[in-house]
Amino acid sequence: MEPGEVLKTRLTMIPLMLFTGRPYGLWRDWFFSTTKPTVSWSKTLIDGLAFLSFQLPVYAVVLFFVGADRSEIVLLLVSTAVLMFAVSRPFGLFLDAVRKVSGVT
Repeated sequence: MEPGEVLKTRLTMIPLMLFTGRPYGLWRDWFFSTTKPTVSWSKTLIDGLAFLSFQLPVYAVVLFFVGADRSEIVLLLVSTAVLMFAVSRPFGLFLDAVRKVSGVT
């Protein structure tokens, strides 16, 4: 992608992440309640699958609207999926901590 497209993508994703935060939390809760993981590795897997299944389509739509072509979108989604999976469990633990501090169940 061109530097301008990367900048547009980043600037679009920031407010979009704010608007999709609550829907993602509901999606993640549904994923956990449906699968009921019990051990650490399964919780990590479920967090990853929930994150990827929610965020990758959002990212694909943003890439399309900022002008990335089909081959760029596919390449970016594949490479981003690896990073998203790596950050999904720490992000999920962060969400759980914020809920605990906020008194939200």
